[in-house]
Amino acid sequence: MSSQQQASRQTVTVVGGGVAGLSAACALADLGFEVTVLESRGYLGGRASSYLHPGTGEVIDNCQHVLFGCCTNLIGFYERIGVAQKIFWDSRMTLIEPGGRRSTLAPSRLPAPLHGLPAILASRCFSIADKLSLIFAFTSMMFSRKPDPARSLAQWLESHLQSTGALERFWRLVIASALNADLDQISLPYAAKVIRELFLNSPTAGSMGMSTVPLSDLYQSAQAYLQDHKSSIHFNANVEAAAWNTELRKWTIQTRSGPHESDLLVLALPFEATAKLMPNLPANAAASALAESIGKLEHWPICSVHLWYDREITELGHAVLLDRDIHWMYHKSRWQPCRDSNASYIELVISASREFAALSREDALKRATDQLAEFFPEVINAKLLKSALIKEVRATFGVPPGIDSARATAVSPWPNCFLAGDWTDTGWPSTMESAARSGHLAAEALLRSLGDRRALLVPDLKPTGLMKLLS
Repeated sequence: MSSQQQASRQTVTVVGGGVAGLSAACALADLGFEVTVLESRGYLGGRASSYLHPGTGEVIDNCQHVLFGCCTNLIGFYERIGVAQKIFWDSRMTLIEPGGRRSTLAPSRLPAPLHGLPAILASRCFSIADKLSLIFAFTSMMFSRKPDPARSLAQWLESHLQSTGALERFWRLVIASALNADLDQISLPYAAKVIRELFLNSPTAGSMGMSTVPLSDLYQSAQAYLQDHKSSIHFNANVEAAAWNTELRKWTIQTRSGPHESDLLVLALPFEATAKLMPNLPANAAASALAESIGKLEHWPICSVHLWYDREITELGHAVLLDRDIHWMYHKSRWQPCRDSNASYIELVISASREFAALSREDALKRATDQLAEFFPEVINAKLLKSALIKEVRATFGVPPGIDSARATAVSPWPNCFLAGDWTDTGWPSTMESAARSGHLAAEALLRSLGDRRALLVPDLKPTGLMKLLS
């Protein structure tokens, strides 16, 4: 019997319609499995989703999500469902100081890892001491083979004599906010991975991608893909329990609308939702150990401020904003055709800031708009038409030193059941790439349980230039 024939006789239920669940579901449907996705909400994308905001009447993303050229599994998933062309790519990162002075980080024609050096040397936002500090740190990370997972990024930076400017304008802003955590709450290997992938391995790896459509519209294509492969998605399907029948070798998944039977099960939920479901799954010692590990995980918040102005306040599509609470500016009307290009729809992102998250709506909006005017003077002349403040309190999970021991593998404590989610052991921090990788890893584990050794994980981008010698 061929693997395709074997797969056609197997039913798979995927619980969760986020990036992790959809990447697993689409990969398995492509192999001939009959896949059913159970999603508790009425739309797809999980924490990378969009919805109609009642206060503004606008469709907004729950937070701006970006990908990079090194996100091979996420890009592979987009290619699979036919939406890769809906990503706007930019290899330039503009850093702006209060007052408006700009510096641009962009790759040159030099081979990796030297491709970013000319831009760093030319940047006006970094002093000579800052530039030397960054070059020293990059070089040290480039030659560091196995960063200590018990060490924090803050400890490593202290031992590598980083200047105040390098700390505040690069490490705390670009790196810590990218990982959405304070420097002392970032395990060194994850910081090293970000540096290697975005700034050292190749110019392509560091290109930034953003969706040109609302996120849920992007992932809606996964539903059409599954339907084309004789699979389906059930919305508003709240899973309450799951039971394993040893004799029949089948799962019975209980939802509010009734039971659902399946040969195989993939739980693709955030770690809190997984923990909440676990008391209603078969009990065993391994499940208890998993629950204990999940208890060590913690989420960090991200705040986003959405602003609609009556005119264009900047020609930039996105920027990094220095020395203020607001960290990232995304000018979505510049690269989303569904927006009014004569106005400005701006999303400001504040990462790793529990202090900002604690502000009232009025105080947060005033602080954000006042600070935005320091970078773009046209804000003073523009009329603010409407605004929204989104506090995503469970935006990402933390990656502090020692976290790897708490990240579960794709193989679960239960028969014919597999785990996916950005929090599982993917080797990546909390990103959409980690979610997509987890989906592919769960699908691989499922295949292996059936004796199929095919690989579904998309390999990392290979280092280029001189970095090939250090890989």
